[in-house]
Amino acid sequence: MGSIINLLKESGALLEGHFLLSSGKHSDKYFQCAKLLQYPDKAMSALEEVVQSIRADIKSGKISVDIVVGPAMGGIVAAYEVARQLGLPSIFTERDENGTMTLRRGFELKEGLNVLIVEDVVTTGKSSLECAAAIESTGAKVTALACVVDRRAEGAEDIPWAFYPAVKLQAFIWEPAECELCKQGLPLVKPGSRKI
Repeated sequence: MGSIINLLKESGALLEGHFLLSSGKHSDKYFQCAKLLQYPDKAMSALEEVVQSIRADIKSGKISVDIVVGPAMGGIVAAYEVARQLGLPSIFTERDENGTMTLRRGFELKEGLNVLIVEDVVTTGKSSLECAAAIESTGAKVTALACVVDRRAEGAEDIPWAFYPAVKLQAFIWEPAECELCKQGLPLVKPGSRKI
């Protein structure tokens, strides 16, 4: 875990300040994993242990995985790297003109395929659930979720599949009306790509 934190810091992926998350909540930390994942060697290192755990669970029969899917934008590179290490294909979901997560660009999932979703960061799990809905609408089945950073708050809802985070890091998360950083008058920054 320490080495992943070092990779996040070295690459400038761990930001501290006052951030507007894609969930609409506010936080004192933001994980811009694209800064880490831009380096193939760092991406490989950050996700090696995740892949080893997934591979062991596939071998033991705990999960089955036929294909890896990453929700755009943050999950694309992480999903590709996990798929590369597992020797599986990788595709991604993205939002349509209505903001609904969907398969596009000719990507297809056949009924009965077992799917591993890979994210960069899991905060509330909203993107993962939206990605899962797009996957399951094809008749494919989500069997697991992996991510670089699990930043879910203590007591957050359980992930409904086998879950493989590279690292669990705590950050304060507030509803906007209760945000301690807003009360201090600190400027709010929205570094993510999703429109709220």
